[in-house]
Amino acid sequence: MNSKAMTRTGWVLTGLYALFMLGASVTPKLLQMPVAEETMAQLGWPAGYALMIGVIELTLVILYLIPRTSVLGAILTMALLGGAMATQIRAGSPLFSHILFSLYLGLFMWGGLWLRHPRLRAIFPFDRSAPAAE
Repeated sequence: MNSKAMTRTGWVLTGLYALFMLGASVTPKLLQMPVAEETMAQLGWPAGYALMIGVIELTLVILYLIPRTSVLGAILTMALLGGAMATQIRAGSPLFSHILFSLYLGLFMWGGLWLRHPRLRAIFPFDRSAPAAE
């Protein structure tokens, strides 16, 4: 795949990730929809934390979408997703559908970033012809 096609594909993945985060996680929390508080309560969070987490998530999505801050946004998002994974583990949620969902989302997010950033591809190459480090 040429560089232009990789960049376009990366932006498509980035857009899908951002739309998912905004629609499925950020919006219900910022609009203080009952489903957000109910879900947080089921996971053991005290009342009132959904709005704050929604603001943090929105900030991280914005950082991720801005090219100059995208890597910082991705790193901070992984910290948030790690906390979400820990919360799911503590709540005794199913492994593949709930606990590992943060990992799936993070891989999708990093995949979009990797495809749209040539410098990131240079740091983390997936070239079969490159010699293995010894």
